[in-house]
This record gives sequence, structure tokens and C-alpha cells, in this order.
Amino acid sequence: EVTKKITLGRLETSEDFNVQNSEKPKYITIEGLKIKVRPIYDSDIASRKLPENTKGVLISQIDVDSPINYLNVGNIIIEVDGKKIKFTYEVNPGEVWEEDEFWIELSWRIDKDGDLGIRKHFMSPYRKGKKINIDEYYKYIFEKTQGLKETAAKENMTPLDYMRKYGAFLVDENIYRNNEKELNDPDLSISSNGQVTKNDEIVGIQVDGKNLSGFPTPSKRQEIYSQTMVDFGYPEHATPGYRIKSHVHPDQLDVEKNECILLPNFRLPTHIHSRSANSKWLTEIAHRNPIWIHTKDAHRIGVKNGDLLKIQTEIGWFVDKVWVTEAIKPGIVACSHHIGRWRRTQDEGNRFLTNTVDIKNLGDGQWKMETINGVQPWETNDPDTNRIWWRDGGVHQNITHAANPDPISGAHCWLQKVSISKPKSDEKYGDVFVDTNKSFEHFKKWNNWAKDRETHPDNLRRPLWMNRPLGPQKNQFYLDK
Repeated sequence: EVTKKITLGRLETSEDFNVQNSEKPKYITIEGLKIKVRPIYDSDIASRKLPENTKGVLISQIDVDSPINYLNVGNIIIEVDGKKIKFTYEVNPGEVWEEDEFWIELSWRIDKDGDLGIRKHFMSPYRKGKKINIDEYYKYIFEKTQGLKETAAKENMTPLDYMRKYGAFLVDENIYRNNEKELNDPDLSISSNGQVTKNDEIVGIQVDGKNLSGFPTPSKRQEIYSQTMVDFGYPEHATPGYRIKSHVHPDQLDVEKNECILLPNFRLPTHIHSRSANSKWLTEIAHRNPIWIHTKDAHRIGVKNGDLLKIQTEIGWFVDKVWVTEAIKPGIVACSHHIGRWRRTQDEGNRFLTNTVDIKNLGDGQWKMETINGVQPWETNDPDTNRIWWRDGGVHQNITHAANPDPISGAHCWLQKVSISKPKSDEKYGDVFVDTNKSFEHFKKWNNWAKDRETHPDNLRRPLWMNRPLGPQKNQFYLDK
């Protein structure tokens, strides 16, 4: 409903929005939208280079929970403290980017000259040579979505308007068994081993006389033996098996030193990474991230519910409270992410889930973070910010995690090898310590494990056949000669 009322910089008000008006108002409050607006003046037209006959209003105040926050800023003219707005995060609470805007902007900054083959995927299909905006991005996707255009037309709507209204569209009832999709191209050739080729490239497999797309592997078969693993220097892993003793294998842990595994990728099912930190209702439900610990381990360490526990990682430590439970395996502790956000005294922004901290440079790459205050209420035009009753914003664990780049895949190995103990008398709840020198040394150690086995068949960085959602140009897969 809000989207219908706001088009191209003009705000068409109705009684649905409960407009508070006076005889000659300087500002108008629209309660239904939770915003304040004022007329567009000649000075606005000049400063923003708008058409001379532009009529409408400027939004001068947006409440935290206004539905305006969920609209594309490109469709409305917004004035906040006299600043010209370019991205939605500039008017939303906090500094969290709208994700689509972020990736579009990042792609242009990474591929400044377009020579990496990335920028071309983020060009406007409707304005030649221009960066795509959010409306165009979704408009293009929905126009190319099978069956959506026809369905939207039945309601005299564009595909974009249809999706704004309904939010979902069923494209295909059965998206499984893609390997059994038939290939009907007349220019296909069949090899003696049953592989289907086109222009000397394997595109499928023949089964019972039918040309099928097959699996996304080089042979289009389900491969038990991987020639790719052999070619890239890991022949011992050419077939599936449990041959790797990782950094958190039981043989790597010294129980006598209270070493165990930390699950830092464990999460309470309330928040969505850091994206929901400004959701006051979700934050009220979950704002702490205690250490889950099994009853046996808690008894051995001598801690009970609510006691403090020090988690020592390869590069630092943090102090958190414990939650003793049978719902976790002995020898493993867990600390939910999403939570433990922080800000310094001088920092602005969202406060629903942030502790106020002091960060000290101890020298020689060592840093310590101490909590000054927990979550506090504050005065805004949203009365709920003054009703915050919780004070515990959790503990920031992330910076104590060592970077573990897997030598084969390059992916980060999230699990952390840690030791657990009772904190010292001067180590308080929320204290975080990290040694950046140790952090870099640890990363280089893992990096060298990859370099020691580095193999590049045909000078390739990675296999050409391995799909990526948005791959670079083919020449970027090769190392510079």
C-alpha cells in the first residue's frame, strides 16, 4: 500500500495514512507512514537539479520503524539533516547496507575499468553504460522469470509490481532430478563411452538411448574418483574418505589442559547474522550468547550456570558466562554468533544490541577490549528506545578466532581449538584480548600448508568446470605467465 502511494518523488497522501494538517503547515506528520514531510521549494529544485515543474514533498524525518525504510530510496526524494542521500543505509538506523545495493556498488569498485568481466553484469539493461539500480535489477529478473510476465498481465500489472504485491511466484513445481533433463539440441554428438558432446565439449550423458544433462562434473557422471583432485596435487583424496586429521581432531586435543572444540558458527534461531540487530523485538528475545557446556565438562572445571568461563583461542581469549546443559556433546563448547556487538563511547548508531566498550592498544600487536556499559535506553522519536530493560549485550568473540584457510578449498575452517578455564580475578565478563602478531603468524602457517602442495595444471588457479554463481572471465582462471 505504501509503495502505491509513493511514486517518482511524489507522495500522494490519503486518509489511510492519517495526515495531521494545519492551516499553513511547515511540516506535515503522516502517522501511518511514521514520517514528517515538507513541501518542495524552489531551492530544492535548484540544488537537486530537478525538473522545473516538480511538485511534491521532501521527507524530513523517518521513524525507526517506518515502512519507508523498506522502500528503494531511488523512488523518493529524502532530506535528512540537509544531506543528499545516495544509498538506503544513509537513512536507515545504523550503518547496515541494503544487500543488493552493496554488491552492485562493490562490483563497480572492484572492476573499475571493466577488464575483470565483473562490472558488465551490473550494467543497466535499460540505460546504456549506466550502473543498474535496485528497481532495474529486480525488474530485469522478473521480466526474465518463466511464466511471471503472463501471470502478471492477467492482473494488468508489470512483473515487478506483481512481485511487490505477492512476494512469491511458483516457477516450477519440480526442481529436482536436474541430471535427468533431456537434451534436444540436433547438433549433439555421441561418443563411444556414452558422453554427449557439442563442439568437442561434454554437455551430457546418454542413458537408455536418451540424451540427458547429467551431473555437474567433468564427465557428467556421478564421480566417485576425482581426476581433478589428482591434477591439483591431492591424489590421496581422489576418492571419498575420512583421511584428514583436522586441527580439531580428538588426537589434536589435550584433555588434561582442558582443550576442546569451540563452535563459533552455532547460532540461536532468533537473529539473522548481524542484519537483525536493529530489530527491537528480536533483540528483546535474544541479546545474550552464553557458553554452552556439557554437565561433565562443567563439573570438571568447577562452574555452574551463570559463572564466568575464559575461552583461550590460538590468538587470544574472551570471558563469557556459562550455560550448563545436556544438549551439547562433552568436549565441545558453543557460543552463538549474531550477538556481542559493540561500539565505543564516541560511536553513534543502533544501541539495541551494543555494549559500550573501551579498546586499549597494549603494544606489540596486543589489544584488549573491556565493556564499560551494557545496553542502555536512550531518547529518540521512537518511545521503545527508552523502554529497553535488558543490560546484557553478550560477548564479542569474533576477533579472537584464528583464520584457518583450508589448504584444499580455501574456505575458512570455522571450528576453533580452544582451552577453557576459570578467569583470573582481573578478567571480567565481556573482556576480549587478541594478539594480532599471533593472528598473522597463524594465518601464514595455514597458508604455507597450501603452498607446500600447490599444483596448477595448465597454469590454472582452479578447475574451469566448477560452477560459480557469477564467474570471472575465463582468462582470469589462469595464473599470469
